[in-house]
Amino acid sequence: MVPHLITALTGPINELEQRMLESMPAIERWFRLEWMEHTPPFYSSVDLRNAGFKLAPVDTNLFPGGWNNLTPEMLPLAVQAAMAAIEKICPEAKNLLLVPEGHTRNTFYLANVQRLVQIFHQAGLNVRLGTLDPEIKAPTDLQLADGSVLTVEPMVRTRGRLGTKNFDPCTVLLNNDLSAGIPKVLEGLHEQYLLPPLHAGWAVRRKTNHFQSYEEIAKKFAKLLGMDPWLINPLYAQCGEVDFSEGAGLECVRSNADAVLAKVRRKYKEYGINEKPFVVVKADNGTYGMGIMTVRDVKDLEELNRRTKNKMSVIKDGLDVTEVIIQEGVPTYERMNDAVAEPVVYMLDRYVVGGFYRVHADRGIDENLNAPGSSFVPLAFAESTQLPRVGAKPGASAPNRFYMYGVIARLAMLAASYELEATDPDAEVYE
Repeated sequence: MVPHLITALTGPINELEQRMLESMPAIERWFRLEWMEHTPPFYSSVDLRNAGFKLAPVDTNLFPGGWNNLTPEMLPLAVQAAMAAIEKICPEAKNLLLVPEGHTRNTFYLANVQRLVQIFHQAGLNVRLGTLDPEIKAPTDLQLADGSVLTVEPMVRTRGRLGTKNFDPCTVLLNNDLSAGIPKVLEGLHEQYLLPPLHAGWAVRRKTNHFQSYEEIAKKFAKLLGMDPWLINPLYAQCGEVDFSEGAGLECVRSNADAVLAKVRRKYKEYGINEKPFVVVKADNGTYGMGIMTVRDVKDLEELNRRTKNKMSVIKDGLDVTEVIIQEGVPTYERMNDAVAEPVVYMLDRYVVGGFYRVHADRGIDENLNAPGSSFVPLAFAESTQLPRVGAKPGASAPNRFYMYGVIARLAMLAASYELEATDPDAEVYE
């Protein structure tokens, strides 16, 4: 199902779609060579925004939830990708310990955990759930909305290994983004594979590093296709030492927002885009759509009300916001039944396995859609009929649109790979 794009704005994106389809062999070869040099994150999801004149990632999640929002048709693809990923890491693996988020009473989140268990079970692994919740002292059953049950168990640490009672896994897979910090029990696991690595968690990771890596990749890719990297890359700036509740460091936010807006204005003029540019100020770490605001005019930052200051001060797990990324706002002109929509693409290893549209009826084209009230419409990446159709009219073919989404999402995944290499505390430093 292709969402409705406002037709007046589909020109440049249709040209981009055409260019990608024509360059498909070159693009796939380029990715293949990149993956020979770099290790993809174990799994990831990427939020994209399609403005009609620009298509860019705005967030890359390395501990993706929401697997339950993908269609059942995508399961075989996900299972195959999981098999490939595991074979690469630990071919003789038979046990996998999955560590979910602490708030395991949320039934939507639990449905996501259940889907992950299903994928890895079908990939040939015994899967157990180990919890970081100190309140859970014995195996505990958690009820899902459909009546089924998941059992979480306290974890047992023996020297360099982590497991549960009578269960010793080869691999520990985190579906917990470590916003609250790195728990002691996960440190120093030298005898097992811990995926993703600890420095992929929000206790360490910064969005600025990610988009710095993405900018580098967007330039390489744009050179390959002979295009302007801005068409796929959101401009950004960063501010540290910010305190919204006290009003400290806001001058940095204002001046950087002003600079990014000026750059975007120049680009809009170059492409004849009659839009009012905006920036999105968001916490440089963290997820769940918290600590985010849209700024259309720098004056907005001078008159922040108490509610906005409070919203921008704290993110998930009650952490204070002290660093922000100021990102070029990419409007979304995609619509599902007249509600604003954005694609989210899911990947396992280096493979696109599915995705969905995040749809929000009460939000505008320049607002964050990852908010209460959003709903999900699956993207059928995985149906066998969805291979790209060369020769189809740009903008008219669902598979072609999804291929383009998949390419941009994979660029963001590759950027995550560069980013994790650059921030790896155990990497060997060559003088």
